[in-house]
Amino acid sequence: MTSLLVQAQSQKHNLNDQLHSLNWDIIGTVKFELSETNELNPIYTSAIKRFENKPFELKGYLIPIKTGQKQQKFLLATLPINQCFFCGQNGVPIMIMIEMEKPVSYTEKPITVVGVLKLEQKDASYAPPISIKNARLKTT
Repeated sequence: MTSLLVQAQSQKHNLNDQLHSLNWDIIGTVKFELSETNELNPIYTSAIKRFENKPFELKGYLIPIKTGQKQQKFLLATLPINQCFFCGQNGVPIMIMIEMEKPVSYTEKPITVVGVLKLEQKDASYAPPISIKNARLKTT
């Protein structure tokens, strides 16, 4: 019993890796509703609607959706890939789709992107309802 508890604790993410920001909080205001036809529909708050179709900056971890060293379309998450849902740990972190103007190199370090925030009224089971399009890397 003790070994299972130790194993479960070792799979938790490092709290220092979790990214927090006002913009991630805004993304986190989106809720979802399951329709009678089993569609997972986004419900957008006024907090996020005011940023729709406007420049939006977000710092996060690049989660590839295709193989390759260069990525042009990927997910951006509050947790690194080794600590997210896709590898069976820690539940689902907040994520959004990023579509870059130009491909960027994969990195395990956080990146900051700036682009146009888009909100889609789509079934979130099949397509990310929130994205940043025409994005570019922000350099410090």
